[in-house]
Amino acid sequence: MLNAAVSSNPATVTQKFVTFLEKCKSISEFKKLHALLITIGISKETQFNSRILNFTALSDSSNIGYAHNIFLQTENPTIFDYNTLIRGYSNSKNPCKSLSLFVEMLQNEVVPDHFTYPFVVKSLAKLSDVRIGRSVHCCILKTGFDDDLYISNSLIHMYGSCGDVLCARKMFDEMPVKNLVSWNSMLDGYGKCGDVVSMREVFDSMMERDVVSWSSLIDGYVKDGEYAEALAVFEKMRVEGPKANEVTMVSVLGACAHLGALEQGRAMHRYVVENRLPMTLVLRTSLVDMYAKCGEVEEALVVFREGLGRKTDVLIWNSMIGGLATHGLVTESLELYKEMQVLKVRPDEITYLCLLCACAHGGLVKEAWRFFDALGKDGMTAKCEHYACMMDVLARAGRLTEAYQFLCKMPMEPTASMLGALLNGCINHGKLDLAEKVGKKLIELEPLHDGRYVGLSNVYALKKRWDEAKAMREAMDTRGVKKIPGFSVVEIYGSLHRFIAHDKAHPESDQIYMILEFVLWQMKLDKDCEEQEQLFM
Repeated sequence: MLNAAVSSNPATVTQKFVTFLEKCKSISEFKKLHALLITIGISKETQFNSRILNFTALSDSSNIGYAHNIFLQTENPTIFDYNTLIRGYSNSKNPCKSLSLFVEMLQNEVVPDHFTYPFVVKSLAKLSDVRIGRSVHCCILKTGFDDDLYISNSLIHMYGSCGDVLCARKMFDEMPVKNLVSWNSMLDGYGKCGDVVSMREVFDSMMERDVVSWSSLIDGYVKDGEYAEALAVFEKMRVEGPKANEVTMVSVLGACAHLGALEQGRAMHRYVVENRLPMTLVLRTSLVDMYAKCGEVEEALVVFREGLGRKTDVLIWNSMIGGLATHGLVTESLELYKEMQVLKVRPDEITYLCLLCACAHGGLVKEAWRFFDALGKDGMTAKCEHYACMMDVLARAGRLTEAYQFLCKMPMEPTASMLGALLNGCINHGKLDLAEKVGKKLIELEPLHDGRYVGLSNVYALKKRWDEAKAMREAMDTRGVKKIPGFSVVEIYGSLHRFIAHDKAHPESDQIYMILEFVLWQMKLDKDCEEQEQLFM
């Protein structure tokens, strides 16, 4: 068919190639067509160049690097060419390139228009660079685009993403006309900044709400740690609001994972299947993470394996490797990493963190050092979390001298998590003198953390230095540090019930204690029966 197109007259050739470009479905198919256009010398004609750039930068089969190469070969690129590439980079993993192109555009005296700024601002939101964001905002004011609704919405989103919610609110309040995107941008801004009270006020003031509004509210509560409230909003959404989408479900599954609400998590999985929501890679990863954190490793593996035949990335492997490691399935975790290597999925910093966690649970010191050293060989730099995890490996294994030497040689000041791991190792292996030294340092680092005082008090108690143990408890009172009580959460028929020690706040407290007394009586009875049987043997 292509040969027939080439042999036709020029006008017919042009029209047929335009048709072929419009029907292109993949980058490999496109490259064959592009090669032919180059061969016959018409690839740089304006009507082809703009379509080629648009396909390679913005289509579902986009290849932004390929698009940039085409752009570099374009003589005197137009505003359309710049806008296309800026938009393409704003959607990519390298939004910084959008800014470089924007600066280049200004240097080449190509004047930005109302299509340029929203994608430059979107890139700045991704980069959380409020300083450059303000500079771009000044350009918008100077060029008279400040009354453009689309650009204003982008600025609200940018300021909210950068943590400057006051500027976002000022933009919002000064807008003469607002649409649903304006309200959603403000709602999302408050959610990202952790101001859930203002976030809820905005949501309740909205005359119109869509799936983005509900999803932003749920995600805001999840980010703030109010997981039960996030699930309550989702239930309200099911009754009053639109059908949830895959973005909503990612947040909801995150709430279930943090609460350990397995039955609710399974209900959310059913919702995804019954409503035929697209099983995106992010959604599948969230399901794997939820099942793993709720203790259902087998179900996590089923969801993980179902996605292996499709597009995959390192995030879903990290969730599965980390889930196995957390539950002490060390061999399985390391075997999965080997499988990941066979499939040539490149590990990242989180992968190595999960592997070090597995080594800590399994007491695999030699393997842990191998993974720690591999970080540098793979071109990555070990972060505080990696050092803390390595410290945990050594401390759990009783290699406390080695752990202390490792601590002294680190290129950064030790963090509380590093010292906490060393303290636990010292207590578990009876190195109480070192434990005392570490415990005092932890209080210096975190003077308002109740657990640091309790930890050092326990060290003194083990050394039978009762006065000093008591002094630690008194120091907490003097400094106004309150001990946060530990609690348990039980899921019954999809509802979560929270308890602390000696708790009588539950509405069914009397019945609970009645059952507890019966269980204790039954345990005592079983023990008495066992003792009597042993006497007659």
